[in-house]
Amino acid sequence: MIGHRISYLCRITLGAALLSAFFLHSHALRAQVIVDLSIKRTLYIAYEPLLATVRISNLSGNTLLLADVEGKKWFGFQIETLDGRPIPPRDPNYEIEPIKLASGESITRTVNLTQLYPLSDFGSYRIRASVYAAELSGYFSSPPLTVEINEGRLLWEQTVGVPGADGLKSSTRTISLLSERLADRTDLYLRIQDKEAGIVYCTHRLGDYITFGKPEIMLDSSNTIHVLQNNIPRQFIYSKVGLDGKILDRVTLNAPKDRPRLQLTQDGNVVVVGGIPFDPRATPTPAQIPKLSDRPVPLPMEQSSATPSPIGQGTTSAKPTPRLPAPSKTKPTPHSSPSPSSFKID
Repeated sequence: MIGHRISYLCRITLGAALLSAFFLHSHALRAQVIVDLSIKRTLYIAYEPLLATVRISNLSGNTLLLADVEGKKWFGFQIETLDGRPIPPRDPNYEIEPIKLASGESITRTVNLTQLYPLSDFGSYRIRASVYAAELSGYFSSPPLTVEINEGRLLWEQTVGVPGADGLKSSTRTISLLSERLADRTDLYLRIQDKEAGIVYCTHRLGDYITFGKPEIMLDSSNTIHVLQNNIPRQFIYSKVGLDGKILDRVTLNAPKDRPRLQLTQDGNVVVVGGIPFDPRATPTPAQIPKLSDRPVPLPMEQSSATPSPIGQGTTSAKPTPRLPAPSKTKPTPHSSPSPSSFKID
């Protein structure tokens, strides 16, 4: 009986030692290449660009050649839903140029996951960045991050025709103005899509907007889109976007008095009336420190009739006042000072 217990304890000890050795080896392997993943937000609307920034650091002590080997992609992402359903890339045969990473060196890459993975379904996704190093015969992954995809709130929608597309199959575009409420602000989005063909041309984040200031949207004669939004008090953003999703113009306006507005002209164009354009990214002009020479000339002081006028206080004569003789025993006659009309300022 005692022998069975000793044998059982030995098996437990050996199993624990093997498990510990495995975790130590796994930790040592992971420590050779560090993969960090960062995503700015946790909440996105469907088809919005989802930018993931990956930092890869080589701590192996040797130069690594990161390249695809035998069908193993050296760089990629592991994306799955919260219930474990994997999301494959749109193109599983994508290719990335090899990179040579010296010991102690780090590289950073930013990738738009919306273009590479079908993330249009509403829900939450768990994302990891993954790197394969052939010299180390292993994969190295970042800690997972979770993001949520939703539709946002529809503010305005209109389907319009594409000028010059008569007879073509895809001749309409659906324009949608959406809002997304976050913890500290509300974002405004513009989406352009061809619903019949299933093509989304853009989902632009136009910036913050104040919810009690309803954004303006107007189409000109060529169905170019013009949007004016109040992003902060007394400041507005004007955006001009084509039906192909390209941003044609972006202007920030300062409105110290009256609120600017969009206006359709007689020739079919849309213009902004009111507001002062300015560049919010421009460096403000530093305040000028006044020079000593910029100080105002002091005004003359009114003199008492019993006191002679001091030198350099704007008297008509530039010569110094001569010294008076020593007082005699007799009472001197009071010295009269010049009248105020005799002073002038140079």
